[in-house]
Amino acid sequence: MSMASEFRTFVQRGNVVDMAVGVIVGAAFGKIVTALVNGVLMPPIGLAVGGVSFSDLSVRLGGTEEAPVTLAYGAFLQTVLDFLIVAFCVFLLVKAVNAMKKPEAPAAPPEPSAEQKLLGEIRDLLRQRA
Repeated sequence: MSMASEFRTFVQRGNVVDMAVGVIVGAAFGKIVTALVNGVLMPPIGLAVGGVSFSDLSVRLGGTEEAPVTLAYGAFLQTVLDFLIVAFCVFLLVKAVNAMKKPEAPAAPPEPSAEQKLLGEIRDLLRQRA
């Protein structure tokens, strides 16, 4: 099988297309969450901790005045908050989807075969003798 036909078979599977749609929607959702965190959540949090903008938090490690070397831990904190909000939203989404699914009724046990019925009768007869 050539690589092109293997690739075509791979792409034609339904779950690959579903995954691609999920990635695209996830990227768009990530932008929405980033805007929410940067524009709505972080300003009040920054105000509560002393009027600090988290994206500006950094520690200067060295370098020159023209090219300082800094450790931008504020951007990291903001990214962690983005992640936590996205993870929580995905959790709520999965929980809602699971709640909408109808529970499957347990399958009835299969009818015993003729051999099993015969063996059961033999067992019952042996119990009666004893």
